Amino acid sequence: MIRNVVIHMQGEQPLLADIEALPTPTDACVVCTNMRMSNGKRPTFVDKSDNWFLIPLLHIRFVEIPANALPGAEERQAETALVPVEQVEELEVDEEFLRKIREA
Repeated sequence: MIRNVVIHMQGEQPLLADIEALPTPTDACVVCTNMRMSNGKRPTFVDKSDNWFLIPLLHIRFVEIPANALPGAEERQAETALVPVEQVEELEVDEEFLRKIREA
């Protein structure tokens, strides 16, 4: 189960929910449970938030999945860690390039 997924609906406020698995390209809807608003309250259109919901992909802009929710998340975070400023090489400024930009 992937918890605390943010479902961004078209024309609506984002919803938090739990999903069993990531949607695949052949899916027509997202299956979720524990649906709630971002403040934790139950949406007005939901009777019981512990029910299962089928949301058609037609109504979803995108699904935001927390980085730590997927298997191997710790390994990916280590790979994409920010480089300390001390280790970043200083780039040389190309004065000729800047002159051409200013003239354009």
